[in-house]
Amino acid sequence: MEIKQNNMGITSPKGFRAAGNHIGIKKDKKDLTLLVSDCPAVCAGVFTTNLVHAAPVAWDRSIVNAGKTVRGILINSGNANACTGRQGTDDNQVMAKTFGELLGVNEDEILVCSTGVIGVPLPMDVVIPGINSTFDMLGRSEIHGDDAAKGIMTTDTFSKTITVTINLSGKTITISGIAKGSGMIHPNMATMLAFVTTDVAISRELLQKALSDVAQDTHNMISVDGETSTNDTLLVLANGMGENKFIDEENEDYTTFRNALFEVNKKLAIDIAKDGEGATKLLEANVVGAKTKDDARTIARSVISSALLKAAMFGKDANWGRVLCAMGYSGGIFDVQKVSIEFQSDSGKILLMKEGTPVPFSEDEALKVLGESEVKIQVSLGDGDAFATAWGCDLTYDYVKINGEYRS
Repeated sequence: MEIKQNNMGITSPKGFRAAGNHIGIKKDKKDLTLLVSDCPAVCAGVFTTNLVHAAPVAWDRSIVNAGKTVRGILINSGNANACTGRQGTDDNQVMAKTFGELLGVNEDEILVCSTGVIGVPLPMDVVIPGINSTFDMLGRSEIHGDDAAKGIMTTDTFSKTITVTINLSGKTITISGIAKGSGMIHPNMATMLAFVTTDVAISRELLQKALSDVAQDTHNMISVDGETSTNDTLLVLANGMGENKFIDEENEDYTTFRNALFEVNKKLAIDIAKDGEGATKLLEANVVGAKTKDDARTIARSVISSALLKAAMFGKDANWGRVLCAMGYSGGIFDVQKVSIEFQSDSGKILLMKEGTPVPFSEDEALKVLGESEVKIQVSLGDGDAFATAWGCDLTYDYVKINGEYRS
């Protein structure tokens, strides 16, 4: 299988348009994005596990669970429309209805997502005119895709986007994704919004299966700060305009598509981890030799989520004891006498523990290895063949500063 990547936007698949605009929810940055499929698209979604969830999460989940086709997605940033009571539910419906009327479709063919401050009503006197003005800006160019990616950002420092192409039954199929996420990032789901468009022809059931599968090893394997949001949403629209042989069974074409969908979401997930609020380095925890996949995932997530380890990585302190400690309280099963730990980066690698025994190392060499912008934490358990990877970032002074001033 060959997967070709490029940085074209969310409009790259056939039959999709997009726009991103500043309408006035935020002071000066883009704060509204519209995505449109020219024809009805099957939809799949994965959502936050937080019992306290925003009005748009409830709206989208009901549409996805009902198996309805979708024509558009509306995303506002700067306001989460979470914990806003009945008013928030009503406002969400009005947004869907407004966008739907512009498209000439029913409101239940429109998905809505919101991100930003919790507990503040949406400024509907700004939002409704903004939907109308942004609708007139819809287009298919790379610029339109770039604007759409910027319109969903909150504290992000860069937009997150990827496009891949694959060959299915002689047809070129395109899959594109955009995401936002910087703070309140933690597994199940990993606090973020992500949107994927594709022109593949596939059944709704298999699209949902593919998305749920890949989310387990992508968005559910990142952590910035241990906080699970009220608004986490990952949506995929597939409109079938690529005209491949319809995928309604788990055949070779399904596997190819599923693998490409994985690559799209892996890239978006890593970008979110890399862009953690105040972060100076991307951390990758690789756990190999576990008895089960669940053990590997559990241990990798615990390592990447440890506040003490994240702080040590910021200080370039090779405190491998914090890795082992996080492994121990993770709930994953392993024999500490078989554990080996190594830190790696472009500047080299240092072995810290081998089969349960500490290994002397050079502090100067450790400073070089941990001084890079990307650091890998390699953990070998020696118990089996299962493995998993998780991603996160260091914990810095700026994280506290950003979140101490978030509402301002």
